[in-house]
Amino acid sequence: MYIRKASLEDAKGIAKVHVDSWKSTYKHIISDEFLNNLSYDQRSDLWNRNISKHGNYVFVALNNEEEIIGFADCGKRESNNIDNSGDLTSIYLLEEYQGKGIGKQLLKTLFLQFEDLGYNKVFVEVLKDNKTRYFYEYYGANLFKSELITISGNELSLLKYEWSNIGEVLSKLQ
Repeated sequence: MYIRKASLEDAKGIAKVHVDSWKSTYKHIISDEFLNNLSYDQRSDLWNRNISKHGNYVFVALNNEEEIIGFADCGKRESNNIDNSGDLTSIYLLEEYQGKGIGKQLLKTLFLQFEDLGYNKVFVEVLKDNKTRYFYEYYGANLFKSELITISGNELSLLKYEWSNIGEVLSKLQ
């Protein structure tokens, strides 16, 4: 397994991981109707835009067969107006690759990117029922806000976390 920066040629592979991981991660959290309507083509278009967007950083994790098995991206959300800060916008892995340390390596890659950008604060948003929140908490993310959002007619709790010391996170990821 290795991680590298994504290219436009990776959009379809990222889209497949995005859709498949959403279907496993959000089963029983988001409605089956919503999850069943996720499309590889729509997500490919989204990832073409995300990879091309200035200030957005997308990385892929590949297995030994060079297949994309996970991805992560970061940057700065338009709603983020805090100086020297960025946003971890996603980390997703195919279910069969979870629990093997790949998420940790993707997180480290993102935090090295944040360090290169000179950020001193990082934010991440995660649904309360998504177990990934415990992963973020383990690596020092602190909950600072919770709000209700609606996805496919269902009201869900969105948690907002922050890291205020990138160096500490990187030390823990070594």
